[in-house]
Amino acid sequence: MALRGIRVVEMAGLAPAPFCGMILSDFGAKVIRVDRPNAPHVDQLARGKQSIVVNLKKAEGAKVVERICRSADVLLEPYRPGVMEKLGLGPDTLLEENPRLIYARLSGFGQSGPLASSAGHDINYIAISGLLSLLGRKGERPYPPINLLADFAGGGLLCALGIVMSLLERQTSGRGQVVDANMVHGSAYLGSWMWKSRDLPGVWQGDRGENLLDGGAAFYDVYETQDGKYMSVGALEPQFFQGLLQGLNLDPTQISQMNDQTELRRRFQEIFKMRTKSEWTEIFSKLDACVQPVLELDEAPHHPHNWFSNNFIQDKDTGTPEPAPAPRLSRTPGVAEVLPQPLPGQDTVTVLKESGLDKDEVSRLLKEGVVMENKEKSKL
Repeated sequence: MALRGIRVVEMAGLAPAPFCGMILSDFGAKVIRVDRPNAPHVDQLARGKQSIVVNLKKAEGAKVVERICRSADVLLEPYRPGVMEKLGLGPDTLLEENPRLIYARLSGFGQSGPLASSAGHDINYIAISGLLSLLGRKGERPYPPINLLADFAGGGLLCALGIVMSLLERQTSGRGQVVDANMVHGSAYLGSWMWKSRDLPGVWQGDRGENLLDGGAAFYDVYETQDGKYMSVGALEPQFFQGLLQGLNLDPTQISQMNDQTELRRRFQEIFKMRTKSEWTEIFSKLDACVQPVLELDEAPHHPHNWFSNNFIQDKDTGTPEPAPAPRLSRTPGVAEVLPQPLPGQDTVTVLKESGLDKDEVSRLLKEGVVMENKEKSKL
């Protein structure tokens, strides 16, 4: 596996940092999640990770994390600026002890600036990035795409990229560095094409919801079917638009792609409601029209293309599917099955011993409540 031999210490957090850690774990890194005592077990992105419970409110707890980081390749932390420094675990301290350490800081607003210490969520980060202003229907307020853009794409995914780039550079320099990944900056970077395409004719020509790709075009939209399901239509190019008309049994000599979009959408809506999603899927399976069914989460793993391409992996015991690691590497692919998620503290003793602590020292830390162990069997 591509990251086999890489040791990652992940300070427990929500959404973006666990996703970043899961990416590294999926491709072979040993990821050790540092959990807090009695913290709610809400991380659903921990497949293949280990867990150690450390009481960071005790001074010696921070020393335990410091000790683990001496032999780590990566530290991933999701806190607001200054938190790790107060614990004595800032980058200056840890990089002095382990100059090869990649110290990844994944935050909302970054490590400096007027908003650096402010609380925020995905919707706030994409608002500041400028992207939220583009999302939504004509005449309606901006609408967030769940928490995909900032938390997972601009945050977790780009942080993982920064870590891997730093590991690659370390092969030449022998030195670690700080990765400053914040979700405002990451979201803005994801939207680079939006900034660079604003002058393209026919792409951005009006307000939100009036443009080619944001619901303004009838031939790039989602349509309800007879059974209350939906079909996606992306018939941008003329040849695909012709395929769309053919599938809808409309006369191409009577309809232009540039007709009034409101009237065109009304006709498309009317026709799509005449058949079920399955019927439309069958009709358009024979046409090159960029029309596909909108699959629900429990449907997607069973779609013939996803099944053939192994786009989902399964838990070997329950058969529960999850998205497979991406991208797919030819020689060193990611995991091929859903690995168990750790219970908080189930690997405390193992990790401490691997980090060089002897049996007596581990026993003392457990007895004094600096670290805690969970002896229950791991489960998903």
